[in-house]
Amino acid sequence: MSNAERSFSLRSVALAAFLPTLLFSIGEGAIIPLIPIVANNLGASLAVAGLIAAMIMVGELIGDIPSGWVVSRIGERIAMIWAAVLSIIAVLICIAAPNPLVLGLGIFLVGLATAVFALARHAFMTTYVPLAYRARALSTLGGIFRAGWFIGPFIATGLIRVTGSTQSVFWVFVVCCLGAAAMLLLLRDPSSTFGTPETAVAGNGTTRSAGEELAAEESEGLFRTIWSYRAVLGKLGTGAGLIGAMRATRTVLLPLWAVSIGINEPDIALIIGIAGGIDFALFYASGQIMDRFGRLWTALPSMVGLGAGHLVLAFTHDVTSNVEWFIAVAMFLSLANGIGSGLLMTLGADLAPENNPAPFLGAWRFTADLGGAAAPLAVSALTALVSLSLASGVMGIFGLFGAVLLGRYIPRYAPRRRRPRP
Repeated sequence: MSNAERSFSLRSVALAAFLPTLLFSIGEGAIIPLIPIVANNLGASLAVAGLIAAMIMVGELIGDIPSGWVVSRIGERIAMIWAAVLSIIAVLICIAAPNPLVLGLGIFLVGLATAVFALARHAFMTTYVPLAYRARALSTLGGIFRAGWFIGPFIATGLIRVTGSTQSVFWVFVVCCLGAAAMLLLLRDPSSTFGTPETAVAGNGTTRSAGEELAAEESEGLFRTIWSYRAVLGKLGTGAGLIGAMRATRTVLLPLWAVSIGINEPDIALIIGIAGGIDFALFYASGQIMDRFGRLWTALPSMVGLGAGHLVLAFTHDVTSNVEWFIAVAMFLSLANGIGSGLLMTLGADLAPENNPAPFLGAWRFTADLGGAAAPLAVSALTALVSLSLASGVMGIFGLFGAVLLGRYIPRYAPRRRRPRP
């Protein structure tokens, strides 16, 4: 029986992919909103705190390059285990950090580990989930990731109130990574659970799992692939990079803003956790809108909302009701981001050539991650040179420019396919 035909249940991949992903994302969700606060407590200015928070995106971008080689050489499950171990080492460095520089190193290593973990879990799905179930499995995986970012800040809020220490939250990530690694280590041979894995023949004639081959194809010759698809990546890919930029800016700028207007640590985590709940609640609705009405119906509202939210925030820093404005804008940005859930992955699938999609998808992901890494660095630089308010305003303008690019190039490169008539 082929991989696509055999009996399969999504619940069967829970221990292998869903639960480790949930734990990993809970740990990330707990620490990421508090990185600027920890940096600030170690003596970093707002601009330097933003730079340190940006290191996780920079680590993910750089990690995109070797992650395919790692996964293709040691396998999906082992790669996830080692990514969890690297995360533990990185977080222990953060806990022991005596200054912002060491903290930045630890956060950078978390980003590297995240890149490997993300590609490995995607490769695992490719190997063991039949094609007929794969879209649902990946959609569920994306929802679980957002659920972790929703749960993590609430755990952080409670822990800070109990311990009085912001840095204690890093231990949440340690525990979560230990749990994820233990699940993967104790898991039976996946072949005994899912049946014979789907295989593929590599370019050198060797046979390996379909997921390992996918990982290798996505990373090998990355810059050559970017050059080959420079037309679409230079246009619609720039829009994708700006999507990544706005999402990363929101992640870094909101905690910085909260620190700058004097909100305390547990309340920051609580506000961002509630905002994460809005984001999580919309991931399924976003997919439904894209499938029923087309990609533009989520792309434009999402980017216009993210851009407008940052612009509004830029004018509220020194008003008397700045805390209320911050809460309102944080919720609005989560609404805008949630409406665009799955947009990048869907556009990548639309654009990828059917006969060999993996190299293009690797280039597409790298383009989006490049925007995600560059934007927080720009926020840090603008904050250092001028102010946090100007940084928010500039990124808002970039968000609206991204909406223009998506509105122009999605109909050209990824038009909505007509449904076949009954």
